[in-house]
Amino acid sequence: MLQVSSFYLPLQEKEPLYILIIMAESAKRLRFTKVASTRVSKVINYLNLLQNCSNRSNYEYDADDVEQMFSEIAKALKDAKNVYLNELSKQNSKGGFTFNK
Repeated sequence: MLQVSSFYLPLQEKEPLYILIIMAESAKRLRFTKVASTRVSKVINYLNLLQNCSNRSNYEYDADDVEQMFSEIAKALKDAKNVYLNELSKQNSKGGFTFNK
């Protein structure tokens, strides 16, 4: 499935000739943006819920508890990011010649 957007661009103001410019997104890209957006929103929502536990009137915790929680969150974020970076490096390291960007 391709989502296609197009518009016409006049070659010159006096000429009626037009160039069709097509921009397409693949189905995989569309699915990724939909699913990833939803999941990122859920992660942010759960972090906001975690903030509710900071109310000292309702909960008892110390600095070690806070450090342990956020250390685990940071580790999970780092691991998730590394999965994406590893996938990207697999794609870029298939061998052969490539141009530097």
